[in-house]
Amino acid sequence: MTFSVTDHESTAAPVEPHRVLVLNSGSSSVKYQLLDMRDRSRLASGLVERIGEETSRLVHTPLTGGAAGPRERTGRIADHAAALEAAAEELAADGLGLDSPELAAIGHRVVHGGLRFSAPTVITDEVLKEIERLVPVAPLHNPANITGIRTAQALRPDLPQVAVFDTAFHTTMPEAAARYAIDVETADAHRIRRYGFHGTSHAYVSRKTAELLGKAPEEVNVIVLHLGNGASASAVAGGRCVDTSMGLTPLEGLVMGTRSGDIDPAVTFHLKRVAGMSADDIDVLLNKKSGLVGLCGDNDMRVIRRRIDEGDERAALAFDIYVHRLKKYIGAYTAVLGRVDAVAFTAGVGENAAPVREAAIAGLEELGMAVDASLNAVRSGEPRLISPEYARVAVAVVPTDEELEIADQTFALVDLPRPVGLGGVDN
Repeated sequence: MTFSVTDHESTAAPVEPHRVLVLNSGSSSVKYQLLDMRDRSRLASGLVERIGEETSRLVHTPLTGGAAGPRERTGRIADHAAALEAAAEELAADGLGLDSPELAAIGHRVVHGGLRFSAPTVITDEVLKEIERLVPVAPLHNPANITGIRTAQALRPDLPQVAVFDTAFHTTMPEAAARYAIDVETADAHRIRRYGFHGTSHAYVSRKTAELLGKAPEEVNVIVLHLGNGASASAVAGGRCVDTSMGLTPLEGLVMGTRSGDIDPAVTFHLKRVAGMSADDIDVLLNKKSGLVGLCGDNDMRVIRRRIDEGDERAALAFDIYVHRLKKYIGAYTAVLGRVDAVAFTAGVGENAAPVREAAIAGLEELGMAVDASLNAVRSGEPRLISPEYARVAVAVVPTDEELEIADQTFALVDLPRPVGLGGVDN
């Protein structure tokens, strides 16, 4: 299906495009949101999951106009093209069809942009080829992102398509933080260095934290803790990332839902030599069978906390290991920044798990950090402080909004004169 705006242009006065469709394409899923950039409001959102399986599922939620929702359909959705067409049909049913002249651009989350992409970038053939060249350092993510881009291009070839990279915010890291201590020639030949991920979230949350403190981002040093099933920390000095926990891939750093985080690299050699595991076996172990699920069999923090309350020692140990790693990174990034104005918790666990926040900050009073139990217990969708007034360092809960960040960056770019070639690229 290819959409055209010809009929609109011939029968109606010109419309200033003001909508952005945000796409996050995974290997077997597509998340989408349609936003009105005049007031940055959401018009609709949806998720297509289990693409290619017999039990595919689409959940579409209208968010404006008083429409009933969510709506769900099940049944086989063969591929990403079919998934986007199904999403387009749901949007059209709400009067938000992708053939609308009000649609300004489509913004894509792209996980890995390497060093070349330090800003949102209008996707050209050259840009797409560079994203493809980065597949070896992001084999689980970039191929799915590329599929989503190509599918969207086929749906609306007339629209600007913009890539917003997870790694872009972290390109400001100094070489001392970004380099691994391995042979330089080998590292450069194979693009081995620390790139960092969750960049749109870290950018958004660090900026919103400064706003919460009533200051400009340039005036604030923030430690951001993005704690979801995937988890990462960043040290942000004056609005610029100077260190982050994820590295060449999203495996490094904090303990996560199914990923190990930091581990002695010799463990991989040991598993190969002693257990006879292949590289693929070890990859699956560290990425999908480790972290909280490897430690206690569950990666849902709510379930883990319930098990702890029931006296489950394995769940308690998993929680303690998770928190211990968090504390280490808070301490390390305090040293990196020199002065910390705020610690901000975000994403599913960071926003909702009060016991994690309390445990991570407990004992850090000498660093100027503390949590007020009553403030920490409050549940809210708004940015808020959970530290007592006397604390030297603010502790905050700041809900992330990666889709809005992608939409903002996309709209700001297409609202300017179009870049040429590798636009937005830092060479």
